Amino acid sequence: MVRAIVGANWGDEGKGKITDLLAGQSDIVVRFQGGANAGHTIITDEGKFALHLLPSGVLHPQIVNIIGMGVALDIEALLKELNEVETRTGRRPQLLISDRAQVLMDYHVALDCYEEARLGKGSFGSTKSGIAPFYSDKYAKIGMQVCQLFDKDLLRRRFQNVASLKNTTLRELYHQPELDPDALTEKYYALGQKIAPMVTDVAQYLNKALKAGKKVLLEGQLGTLRDPDNGIFPFTTSSSPLAGYGAVGAGIPPRAVEEIIAVTKAYSSCVGAGPFVTEMFGDEAEELRRRGGDAGEYGAKTGRPRRVGWFDAVATRYGCMLQGATDAALTNLDVLSYLDEIRVCVGYETENGVTRDFPVTPVLEKAKPIYTTLPGWKTDIRGIRRFADLPENCRKYVEFLEKEIETPIRYLSNGPKRTEMIEK
Repeated sequence: MVRAIVGANWGDEGKGKITDLLAGQSDIVVRFQGGANAGHTIITDEGKFALHLLPSGVLHPQIVNIIGMGVALDIEALLKELNEVETRTGRRPQLLISDRAQVLMDYHVALDCYEEARLGKGSFGSTKSGIAPFYSDKYAKIGMQVCQLFDKDLLRRRFQNVASLKNTTLRELYHQPELDPDALTEKYYALGQKIAPMVTDVAQYLNKALKAGKKVLLEGQLGTLRDPDNGIFPFTTSSSPLAGYGAVGAGIPPRAVEEIIAVTKAYSSCVGAGPFVTEMFGDEAEELRRRGGDAGEYGAKTGRPRRVGWFDAVATRYGCMLQGATDAALTNLDVLSYLDEIRVCVGYETENGVTRDFPVTPVLEKAKPIYTTLPGWKTDIRGIRRFADLPENCRKYVEFLEKEIETPIRYLSNGPKRTEMIEK
């Protein structure tokens, strides 16, 4: 059996906690796309962990964790995370890395930073983690697969080719130092040796595991609206965060995915540029940001303040539809307990009239939210473990969202800890 946990919105939905919860019911957890450009925050009895590349199953000692072939593998970041988890928990996670995964290089990060600086006010809000240059190289077929790290002569030839293409850009456009193929060869050959014991044919491993009846959990990064084809282009990421890509990025057949859980917050938040119809500003935004979870609404990767807003049912319904969600998970419900009234966006006012469908970016940038206002519940709901025990107005809020997004809300997070969860 395969489950996928994916984001319904802009990312930052709290997927890490949901993955951590369901990982306990799984044998294998797989990261299938993205890189170290976003984080999943998990709070356990051992403390708070901000994971960027490691699958969220690493905090369960019995689980095999896998970096799939769709991931942008920053080896140094991965080794740093592994060391931190091992140091803090006293155990080394079980981790396998696909031999077909491609490696994110230092020059990808540098090029990302140079381009954002060049664009200035017109930048895309990149986390400057090298993701766009990495995926550009992957699809231009000048990237490096993990399996190529173990042949120094092959590696040197490929770096020489990369340098011949990129050094002109570095010199003429960015006025920055050029690449040294020999230095790159030595560095990444040595890094390859460090991860060699973990490298395997992930597709073979997973397909054998499925035949043996193992339970597999696919973990996506970011959310629907960051998809380069279906999201708020060009304010997107460079790999697909849709469950449909999970099969590709893990190397399993699409028919194996039986459950898709789309995660959304009880309000909206995002890091990065792009249209955000329900965005709050000023004191109202700062109050919600300050109350937003254990550490407030600040990016797990960047530390920068997240943009926050009211729940956007138009965007979330669209996100759940494209993900093919069988269920939804609603996180940070407890955060709203301070409000007298809570607004929900149920439509957009556009130049072409009112719509309940999520439009393309040029239309979205001019759209205005149409709100329904619901009464708040004004009481702390942390510690409650049954849906029926929630305050009436809280239950009505959840039921209203469920109807609007046209997806059953199965999981409710009412606190940052692993145990603060209601299954509805």
